[in-house]
Amino acid sequence: MSTALIVEDVQTDLMILTSYLETLGWLVISANSGEDALTYLNTHQPDIVFLDIVLPGRSGFEICRTIKTQTDTKKIPVVMCSTKNTDMDRFWGLKQGADFYLAKPVERHKFLEVLEKLVR
Repeated sequence: MSTALIVEDVQTDLMILTSYLETLGWLVISANSGEDALTYLNTHQPDIVFLDIVLPGRSGFEICRTIKTQTDTKKIPVVMCSTKNTDMDRFWGLKQGADFYLAKPVERHKFLEVLEKLVR
């Protein structure tokens, strides 16, 4: 069974992304903060991480950079999902190592397209 880590502090957004994945048979693990996500990643290797930018504590940009610079996690695909949707936000997310950037609200067809591209 494939596993996804969703790092999201807004319950509605978490429920939407979770429903997209669970209908495909994915196991979903959630974290409410970047620190919780990094704690999980110290002992687990999900198949993909969906990461919000605006989080309590450290930003999603910082968490993405940490994931992509650690030997054990750098190959895990990271998808930034955020309401921050300017060209600069996208540029900065990709510069931190994100594999893709989705604007919220995340449309199901776009979500599934990205998932298929990144996890084969």
